[in-house]
Amino acid sequence: MNNALKHSFVELLEKHQNIVHKVCRLYTNNYDAHNDLFQEITIQLWKAYPKFRGDAKFSTWMYRVALNTAITLYRKSKRRINTQDFGDVEFKIKQEDYDDTEEQQLKALYQAIYQLNDIEKALVLLYLEDKNYKEISDTLGISEVNARVKMNRTKAKLKTLLNP
Repeated sequence: MNNALKHSFVELLEKHQNIVHKVCRLYTNNYDAHNDLFQEITIQLWKAYPKFRGDAKFSTWMYRVALNTAITLYRKSKRRINTQDFGDVEFKIKQEDYDDTEEQQLKALYQAIYQLNDIEKALVLLYLEDKNYKEISDTLGISEVNARVKMNRTKAKLKTLLNP
């Protein structure tokens, strides 16, 4: 990789690294696992970057590589990667004026999301990031219609989990 390409990659990674952190938070449950997954995703991004053609936005491409890496590791391990306990992060987001009702709703939502399968988690993450169905389908490598159908099923599943 030439120096201009290296510089471009580092600049884009630094600008969009929160995408990788969000994926890591969704698929890991502790600091070390988060760092390991972050490193693995970064390596995969580095390897794939010379092939990035710019057909999609960099952030969309980055989500796709990050999610595919996390999901591949999840499937390789043949066990569920532990997700972060909401209680472990509660202290990080709690503020003096934080409404307990909203906190309880968020806790319930996270607990429901943790029960979803790997693809459903990715769908919810992208949906909560306000990605449109075109961006979701591009990121996950599925058709836009399939993304809509899967999202509707995932929403229904979440409703059932939240309102048993």
